[in-house]
Amino acid sequence: MIAIRLAVSEIRRISAGTLPKLAILAMAVIPSLYAGLYLFANEDPYGELHRVPAALVVQDRGATTTNAINGTTEKVDYGGEVAERLLRGDGGFGWVETTEGEAESGVRNGRYDAALIIGPQFSEELTSSARFEPERAGLTLITNNANNYIVTRVAETIVGDVRDTIATQVGTVAASSFLDGLSVVHTDLTKGVNGAQELVTGSSRLTSGTAELVDGTATLARGAEEAANGAARLESGAGELATGTRRIANGATTLSNGLEELKRRTGSLPADTRKLANGAQEVAAGNAKVAAVGDDAAEVAGAVVDQFRAARASLDEGLDSLVEQGRMTDAERDALLALFADAEVPVDAVAAQIESAADRLDALSRGSSEVAAGTEKLAGAAPVLTRGVRKAASGGAELASGSARVDRGAQTLARGAGTLADGTEEVANGAERLATSSLALRKGSARLETGTSELRNGLQDGLRKVPDLDKTTARDTAETIGDPVAVKEDTLAPAGSYGAGLAPFFMSLAAWIGAYVLFLLVRPLSSRALAANGPATRTALGGWIPPAVVGLIQVAVMFTIVRFALDIDPVYEVATVALLVIASMTFVAILQALNAWLGEVGEFLGLVLMLVQLVTAGGTFPWETIPEPLRSLHWLLPMSYGVNGLRQTLFGGEAWIIVRDVSVLFGVFVVAILLTALAARRQKVWTPKQLQPELVI
Repeated sequence: MIAIRLAVSEIRRISAGTLPKLAILAMAVIPSLYAGLYLFANEDPYGELHRVPAALVVQDRGATTTNAINGTTEKVDYGGEVAERLLRGDGGFGWVETTEGEAESGVRNGRYDAALIIGPQFSEELTSSARFEPERAGLTLITNNANNYIVTRVAETIVGDVRDTIATQVGTVAASSFLDGLSVVHTDLTKGVNGAQELVTGSSRLTSGTAELVDGTATLARGAEEAANGAARLESGAGELATGTRRIANGATTLSNGLEELKRRTGSLPADTRKLANGAQEVAAGNAKVAAVGDDAAEVAGAVVDQFRAARASLDEGLDSLVEQGRMTDAERDALLALFADAEVPVDAVAAQIESAADRLDALSRGSSEVAAGTEKLAGAAPVLTRGVRKAASGGAELASGSARVDRGAQTLARGAGTLADGTEEVANGAERLATSSLALRKGSARLETGTSELRNGLQDGLRKVPDLDKTTARDTAETIGDPVAVKEDTLAPAGSYGAGLAPFFMSLAAWIGAYVLFLLVRPLSSRALAANGPATRTALGGWIPPAVVGLIQVAVMFTIVRFALDIDPVYEVATVALLVIASMTFVAILQALNAWLGEVGEFLGLVLMLVQLVTAGGTFPWETIPEPLRSLHWLLPMSYGVNGLRQTLFGGEAWIIVRDVSVLFGVFVVAILLTALAARRQKVWTPKQLQPELVI
């Protein structure tokens, strides 16, 4: 009750007189003016874009397209279609068709806020893909940020919509042509399947015929090979025969020549053999005599050796006796024996040679006797041999003549057999090649049959995969391909308009401004209460209630104007009013605490804090886009919770978010009141600074 009495007393003080009442009234409507004017001005700016002048330059000369299916041509003018759509009001701005020079100068001097130029090759470039000479069509957008930056962004959005519309239209036409081509492909594939079936039938017959051909050529190859083998054997035998007859002929000739030579040389053979027989008898007699002399010499040599060895034995005994008698030393004895032994070697050798010579002479004597006997027989047989040689020579000549004739016949036979063998070999090789080729032909025809079957099956599969669309389905499909994505907006908490979307921010900001201006007139703490040394909390509440009451009037007027004059209909009206009241009470408490602690400096800090919250509250762009360190202040300052809470109550957001924001604001309110109470406790004692402040605003 004391706090209320203090509040009533303060209200009477500030409302005493006409001007103070007018001042309170002005303070009560300041938030409404601020929020109302801003929201009214920004209620639907996009709906008023037709008032923004923009230049349109159309230079497109059009293009001629050719239907790839039937070859017909068609004239298209995409630039003219774009211009027609923009000029009839579908392009947002108030478009005015003009020249390129006027458009550029108009954007430069501010007569136009933007200009769109459609170049002369626009339609040609859009249809270039159909000619497989793709070029991207271009639109030239001229803007001037010196006129208005926001208009530049809006112009870019509008041109983007125009581009999307053109892309949809061109894509639909291209898809329609593509589907028409598929229809033709389906028809041609049907013909291809029928033709492939005929190929399969023909290749099957070919495979059967080649199988019979393979059997016939195999039989021919076997017969030709047997003939070639026989001819080869004949050639080999004929060759061997020719070689044999050649050798026989040569041998017969040689034999005939030898027999003639033998006949010539054996003509004197009987007389010569007789002479030879007589000489051999004489030699045999002489050799017998020489052999007898040799035997005598051998006997004498053997006697000499025996005598030499007997003398050696006697010498050994005599020398041993002399050694025993001491008349000779062992060395002298050995020396004499060595000399005797040296003399014994040639004696033995000579004796051996004589005996060997005697043996050879005996053998010579026996051989000469045999030779003499043989020559005697030869002399008796020589006349008979001579007559036989003459007959053999005559037969050898006849043999040589006959074998020569046989040889000539065998050579002729060999040449004929070789020719026959070569011919039969060529026939066999040809038959083998024919058999191999026919086998390859059969394999090829089998592969051809398999390939044509695969071709037929593949064409059938392809035919099943190629759609055969009717005109309606083809049209709908082309439109879907040209514009495949439809964006379905599902706004969970719709604001309704651009102005309504900004209302939470401007209403929260207006509540802070309203609280701020109140302390230009209202004192944060009652001087009477401080002088009366009343409880600090009561003093704080007594100072807070008067501006809080005016704050309630402010939010009531502001809500009435926003709700009924601007037609912004909150989803949760009661919650919206309650949140505005709590926000106003909290803002008043914060500014009271700043003023109570710091006086004029606190009042200035209240202005600074408002400017900071203009940025950190996230009223326009998302607060996440704010750079640091301001982004970190978003959840630390109270206006953020006021803006966020009003979004939930105005647009129908989550209830738990409303509860959270209200709880935070109430917590800040309590802290601010406690800080003000602490300041009231300190100000019960007057200081020189209070009597004479350093700064007065």
